[in-house]
Order: sequence, then structure tokens, then C-alpha cells
Amino acid sequence: MAAHNLKHALFCAIITLVISYPILGFNLESEGTSIILEGAGATTILGVLLAAVIVFLFQLFRDSVMGSLRQLPAINPLANRKPMEQSKRLRLESTLLTLMIIGALIWPFLASRGAVDLATLVLIYIMLALGLNVVVGLAGLLDLGYVAFYAVGAYTFALLSQYYGVSFWFALPIGALLAALFGLVLGFPVLRLRGDYLAIVTLGFGEIIRILLNNMTSLTGGPNGIGGIPDPTLFGMEFGRRVKEEGNTSFHETFGIAYSGEHKVIFLYLIALVLAVITAVAIRRLMRMPVGRAWEALREDEIAAKSLGLSRTAVKLSAFTIGAFFAGFAGTVFASKQGFISPESFVFLESAIILAIVVLGGMGSQMGVILAAIAVTILPELAREFSEYRMLIFGAAMVLMMVWRPQGLMPMRRIHIELKRQE
Repeated sequence: MAAHNLKHALFCAIITLVISYPILGFNLESEGTSIILEGAGATTILGVLLAAVIVFLFQLFRDSVMGSLRQLPAINPLANRKPMEQSKRLRLESTLLTLMIIGALIWPFLASRGAVDLATLVLIYIMLALGLNVVVGLAGLLDLGYVAFYAVGAYTFALLSQYYGVSFWFALPIGALLAALFGLVLGFPVLRLRGDYLAIVTLGFGEIIRILLNNMTSLTGGPNGIGGIPDPTLFGMEFGRRVKEEGNTSFHETFGIAYSGEHKVIFLYLIALVLAVITAVAIRRLMRMPVGRAWEALREDEIAAKSLGLSRTAVKLSAFTIGAFFAGFAGTVFASKQGFISPESFVFLESAIILAIVVLGGMGSQMGVILAAIAVTILPELAREFSEYRMLIFGAAMVLMMVWRPQGLMPMRRIHIELKRQE
């Protein structure tokens, strides 16, 4: 056993060196028209060697380390407590969500413009994660192409505003409904698929949408994207310094206040907050309805669900359609926030990040997904000082999370029924 651990530890350390050194140990420097390959500094090389040693030691003593970690929960006095009652848990979650909404309403008037802009991005990811939670967390359908519906919502608003002058408020439901239609279209080919095969098909669908947006240059602008996407208005009031559309008025002139660029940022944040609350409330209601129970039944055992009379076709299609609908919401808000979109905004990495949020938060748990979306979006921004190692730190944090708490931050609690044995 010791010899096997030693071989495995050496192999892992060598793989760490092989992967890390070419990435971190070499730098490309440009001199005029030529590019020169230079070695990294002694600090970087020492860091790579230290990482390899840490991997070697961890793999060598993995059994002892993991055994010690499994005993840690015994120190926690709350580790062996009984699960909270379902009704009490729901009341607690509702109270926490209410407090979070109140805090979110106050936040933009106390924080800086950059912080409010980042919070808007957090709310967009919350909408995306809640929508994907329906597909992956509740229905148990692994979707790796969820970013495609996000792109449909964004490009719907961008194209409608560019060619037909449609406003944000008209494009918002259209983008969501069109994304839902694409979700319905995707649902039909994957009715008989599950697991890895389903993941491959959805991944291919996401790439097809991105490549189409990239190649249809006459319609979408291709790699150049679409710019000049208009900002949302409030009853015909624009938030810019000057009015762009005839017949509208400016917000600061209507209320007789000085112009500030923060007005637009705060308004867009409030729109994203309202849409995120609508998303959370709607999905929460659906979870308690028969369709929500059907999603969970399909996730737990598809054959048993079918034997109970549930339509596999209807259940899967409803999950894909509803999840895509809220992704269309998020895409429309994202397009308005950025003012410019391109196919590079909707790469596979976005789908992976949204899926990571759902898994880290706890599949099926709304509160967990919201907390994970906040953490995953904000932590990389806080680590901007370590820009070279930001994704490395992010990846290491996710690995540690999956090792120590694989069920997620706040796993979904299910009702347990105990049958007493008759004497």
C-alpha cells in the first residue's frame, strides 16, 4: 500500500510540474516584430516546485489527512443535531430572503458606482444560476450549453433595437420568450438522453449558437459584435446627459437635479434586482407545485416517475423551457448593461461558471445558489491584485469546497419519513 501511494504521489507531482512549468515558467516577450521566449523569475520557479512538493506530500499521506478531516465535524456541537423541521426551515429561508432584498434595496445608495455595477453583475448571475438550478438541480438534467439561452436573450434585444428601434421594456419579454422557445427546441432531441450523452448534446447546442452568431456577419456583426445598445428608460425619461430619442426627456432635468452617471447604474441595478426577485419567487412557487414535484421525481428515478404516470416528455420540456426563459431575462439585462455584445461574451466558460455556482451552492437549493453566485462573482474581483493567479486561486477554492463539502454550501433539505417498526 505504501509503495502504491509513493508511486501515485510521484506521478501526481510530475504531472503538476509538466502542466505548471510551461504555463507559469515561460514568458513571451515582444521585441519589435519578433517574439522571444524567456524563462520566468526564480520566485515563479520556486513556487512551481513548492506546489509539486505539496502535491507529492498530500498524495503520499492522503489517507491519513482525509481521515483526520473526516473527524473534524465531531468538534462542531451542531454537527449531530437533528434536521430542522420543513415548515421552520421555509420560514427561516423566507426571512433571510426578505432581509437580503431589503439590504439590496438600500445598497446602491450607500456604495460606490463600481460596487453597484458589480452588484448588477451578481444579480445577472443569480438569475442565470436560478434558471439552471431548475434544469440541473431539480430535474437532474446536466446542461452544459446553458449560455446559449443567455446569448439568445442578449442578441434578441440587440438586434431588435438596432433594426427596429425596440426599447428595453418591449425586448425584455420577447427575449425571454424566444429563449424559452429555443429551450423547447433543444428539449425534443434530448428526450431519450441522460447523463454524459445529454451533457455532450447540450454542449454542442451551445457551441452551435455561438458559431452561428460568429459567422452570420450580415445580421449579427460576427466577431465585431453589436454596439450602441440603448439603456432602459423610466416612463420616457433617459438617464444620459443628453436625450437620444425624440419625444423622451432626461431624468435629471425632469426632477431638477444635477446630472450624475450613477443614476443610470442604480436604475439598471434596481431593474436587475426586481427581475432576480421575480425569478426567485416564480421558481419557488413552481417547486411547490406539481410540476416541481415532477422534476424531483424525474431526477430521483426516471423509470419510477414514468411508472407513476408522469409524462417524461412534458417534465423534461418544462424544465428546459422554464430554465431558458429566465436565462433570456438575464441576457437582455446583460446586453443593456454592457451596451456592446459579441460571441466572445458567451463562451463555454460562462456555462461552466454558472454550473459551478449551482453545484457549489447545493443543487436544488435556492438560498445556496444565491450565496454561491455572490461568492463566485465577487471573489475573483477581490483577487484582482493577484491577476496572474486569480483563476488558479478560484479553481483551488472550488476543489477544496468539493473535497470538504461536496453537497454544497446549503444543500436542499428533503422531507424524511421514518416508519416505526411494529412489535
